[in-house]
Amino acid sequence: MLKDKTFTIEKQISQTCDYHLDKTMNETNFIIRGSKYLHEDELEAHLASLIRLENVGVFLGAGASRCAGGQTMEEVWKAFCKEFPLNHQWLVRQNFVNSEDANINIEKLLDDIEIAEREWKRQNLEEKLDVLSIQKACIYRSIIKAAILEPQWWQEPHLVTLENEKLKSHRMLLQALCGSRQVGQPSPWIFTTNYDLAVEWSAETLGLKVINGFDGLHNRLFSPHVFDLGYSNLSAKGEARFGTYGIFLAKLHGSLAWKMVDDEYTEYPASTLWREIKPFLDNNEKIELPIVFPSAAKYFQTVGFVVGELLRKFTEFLSRSQTTLIISGYSFSDAHLNLIIRRALLNPTLQIVVFLPEVDFNNLEKINSNTIKSLIKISSPQVTIVGGGEHAYFKKLVEYLPPPVIYDEHALKIKKLIKEDREMFHAKDVNI
Repeated sequence: MLKDKTFTIEKQISQTCDYHLDKTMNETNFIIRGSKYLHEDELEAHLASLIRLENVGVFLGAGASRCAGGQTMEEVWKAFCKEFPLNHQWLVRQNFVNSEDANINIEKLLDDIEIAEREWKRQNLEEKLDVLSIQKACIYRSIIKAAILEPQWWQEPHLVTLENEKLKSHRMLLQALCGSRQVGQPSPWIFTTNYDLAVEWSAETLGLKVINGFDGLHNRLFSPHVFDLGYSNLSAKGEARFGTYGIFLAKLHGSLAWKMVDDEYTEYPASTLWREIKPFLDNNEKIELPIVFPSAAKYFQTVGFVVGELLRKFTEFLSRSQTTLIISGYSFSDAHLNLIIRRALLNPTLQIVVFLPEVDFNNLEKINSNTIKSLIKISSPQVTIVGGGEHAYFKKLVEYLPPPVIYDEHALKIKKLIKEDREMFHAKDVNI
């Protein structure tokens, strides 16, 4: 009887969905919305309508920065094990990680290290604390190296230009989102767990203003009220009012551009902080890190202010009517963020589109994320999931998005004017 009551994921889903995952599957079925498969052209049409809703946001994880030179958390861990094999062995001996773990949750590892650090301090185990401090610093180095993207951009910011190919996908994303905003609609939101500056650099090359919660000219302090402000062109009229001049940016796990100064979170230019980051990456000495690393301990220390305020903005955004959230490069490994996303579906006007390469609808039982499994199982038309490997990469998402409306309309008008001029020219030739 127990065996009869045990279902595979495919059987569970097929009982609640209109589609079947066994005989009807083929290589083109890598997109589902609710209980129906979509073709690529249907996905493009769906996205084109979604990014024109009243509120539009994109959630970017580590995978979205790979095209700019970043690494996923899995790649960061592999890099750490390769660069610091002795440190990895020590973590295994101390039971922080399993020797067979090919991939671990680095956030959980840092939590465990924080807990051990407090306990060893209580026991006055100075020698073990010194060694633990070295291990933590090496993990931090691997994380920061992955978030640097391109060292030259930090040393010489003028090298980040419109011609830079590594940031092309980020620029195209921002152009598509900002150019599709209608008159009176708010600027798009970018939520990210990434520490890197790919979004900021891309926005600067496009001349877009970044509203990230920091305010000030020479002393940029975190001031949440700036999220209630925006940019507009007071002289623009009519169609010139389409589009937007800025983006809202919420870095949910902190940023390499942040630093704690006198109990205040302050934002600095990349070139300024590079003078602190570079020495840390080059040697094994412990220094004060200009970054908020993701861990439960750090979250509780900052809740109610920077990280807590940004999470509140994320939750508030998802509760608004007529809202779209597009997720890309995120592995769904952060429990607190997954909870926010799942609960947000109680908003009946929310639409979520997930781009996740590891989702294979032929082998749903291999999906590691319970959140993704539940999103598929509920078969809600509010949820669209794109899998199938390269079809769900960040670069592919950008290709699916429609070109900015303002540029399209402008191009069509120019094309129409040229056509009219040619017809008029030919008509004159005939009369002559």
